[in-house]
Amino acid sequence: MKTVRVVAAVIRKDNRIFATQRGYGEFKDGWEFPGGKIEPGETPQQALIREIREELNTEIKVRDMITTVEYDYPAFHLSMDCFWCEVTGGSLELKEHEAARWLDRESLYSVDWLPADIGLIGKIKEALGR
Repeated sequence: MKTVRVVAAVIRKDNRIFATQRGYGEFKDGWEFPGGKIEPGETPQQALIREIREELNTEIKVRDMITTVEYDYPAFHLSMDCFWCEVTGGSLELKEHEAARWLDRESLYSVDWLPADIGLIGKIKEALGR
């Protein structure tokens, strides 16, 4: 099975995180953390900075790694490095996503997360509780 390596930004502000709804492709309408594929020669952090700039017209600072989510979709294996991030410039403009929401600890499960992303919610909920 083909492995796809991606990165995801868990953008945190105060005690809320930024979630986006896919606007295209096989998983259209599912909710996810913004990010994308790691290109050859990029570190995960470099890929994340590039992807957020492209998708959201926003500059971020990549903080600590949360975890790597491993998930088997029917057509491929996803390996997703997930990082805490903060906005340092820009306005989180949706260029590829259908919608976005700031979610707090109580509303984390109010959106229909994609299967790989839902594996991260428990760790985020725990961190937001602090």
